[in-house]
Amino acid sequence: MHTEQSETLYKKACTLMPGGVNSPVRAFRSVGRTPLFIRSAKGDRLLDEDGNEWIDYVCSWGPGILGHAHPVVVEKVRQAALDGLTFGAPTKKETELAELIRHCMPSMEKLRLVNSGTEAVMSAVRAARGYTGRDKIVKFRGCYHGHSDGLLVKAGSGALTGGVPDSGGVPASYTEHTLVASYNDRQSVEDIFRAYGEEIACLLVEPVAANMGVVLPEEGFLAFLREITARYGTVLLFDEVITGFRLGLGGAQAYYGIRPDLTTLGKIAGGGMPLAVYGGRQEIMDCVAPLGEVYQAGTLSGNPIATTAGIATLSLLMEHTEIYEEIEAKAALLAAACQNRRGMWVNRVGSLLSVFFTDEPVRDYDSAASSNTDIYASYFNHMLENGIYVAPSQFESMFVSAAHSEEDVERTADCIRDFAMA
Repeated sequence: MHTEQSETLYKKACTLMPGGVNSPVRAFRSVGRTPLFIRSAKGDRLLDEDGNEWIDYVCSWGPGILGHAHPVVVEKVRQAALDGLTFGAPTKKETELAELIRHCMPSMEKLRLVNSGTEAVMSAVRAARGYTGRDKIVKFRGCYHGHSDGLLVKAGSGALTGGVPDSGGVPASYTEHTLVASYNDRQSVEDIFRAYGEEIACLLVEPVAANMGVVLPEEGFLAFLREITARYGTVLLFDEVITGFRLGLGGAQAYYGIRPDLTTLGKIAGGGMPLAVYGGRQEIMDCVAPLGEVYQAGTLSGNPIATTAGIATLSLLMEHTEIYEEIEAKAALLAAACQNRRGMWVNRVGSLLSVFFTDEPVRDYDSAASSNTDIYASYFNHMLENGIYVAPSQFESMFVSAAHSEEDVERTADCIRDFAMA
C-alpha cells in the first residue's frame, strides 16, 4: 500500500490548518498514522489520492446510508445546482423536506432547518430554556452533542457536580448550568433532579449513545427519562443526529417507543449535504423567532441544494423500506465475527455497531473508556492493510450502508476474525 500522495498532502495541510484537518479525529493520531486523503467515493468504496481503494464503514460518519454518490441523489443535486446554490429566501423544498420529516417523526410537530448538528442542538437547548424559563440542563457523560460552549463538558467528582469545561477557550461560567449524569444510571439522574428539578430546562440524551462508541440504552432507561422529565416539567430532548433515519424511518424514538419533546437530526436528513434539523412540540417551537423571543437564524439554513439531497434520500428510504432489514442483517454478520472472542466486545443496534477491546460489557462511559486503545490501533491498521476503512478512533461508530455487498461484508467479517485469532 503506497500513501506517498496522502503524506505529501498532509504535510502541506499542516502548514495551513490546525493539525492539517478540519475535524480532529480525521488526523488519525489515535491510530498512529497520517490520514488518508480521499479523492472520490462510489457505492461502498473510497478511492484515495494514491489510488488505493477501500471498503468504507465510516460512511462520512453516518450520512451515507444509501452508499456514496447514489445516482438518484447526485442527479437531483446536479439539477438543483443549475437553478442556483443559495437564495437566502424561502423555497418550496424547505416545506417539502419538513413534511417528509414530520411524516416519519410525528413528535416533530414544527421544525427548523439549520446547517449542522452542533447548531441544531444549540438551538434546541435555547428553545427549551426559552419555553421553560429555566437555565439548567442535564447531559450524560460520554454523549457528544456538538461543540457549542455549554455542552463541551465532562463530569466532575460526583453526579451533582456542575459542568467543568472540556475544552480550552470555554469559560467556566458558560457551563455552570450544565449538570452531568451517567448514561444507563438511573440513580445519578434521580439525584440531580432531586436537587435541581425545578431549575432544569431540558435533559439532553443520545437515545443510543454513538460518540463513545455505540452504547445501547438498557431496558427501561429511556422510559425512565421520559417519566422523570414529565414529572418535573423538563423538556426531554433526543439528539438523533446519528440515529435519525438510521434505526428506521422513525429513528430511535420509534424504535424504542418513546416520544420526546424535542428532537435534533442531521447526517442522513441532509443526504450527505450540510443540513440539520431541530423540532418538536408546537408550543415549544412557537417560542422561536419570529413568533417568539428565542432567536435563531442562518444565511444558508434550508438552502436548496441541501434540501434537495435530503428530500431525495428520505424519499428513497421511504420507497424502499426493505433497506433497513438488509443493512441490519449485514451488520449482524459483522457483529457475529466479534462475538465470543476473548478480549473483544461488540455493541450493535440496527446497522450501527462498535467493536471494543475489552472483556467487560460496555454499558456507559467508564466501561467504554476501559477499552484498550492500543489494540484498537492495531486492529485499525490490520483492517486498513486489508483494504477496509473503519473509524480511526475506538470511540466512534461503524456504519453499514445499502451499498455494501454481501461479498464485501463477508470479506470484512473474515478480516475481523483473522485479527481476533492472531
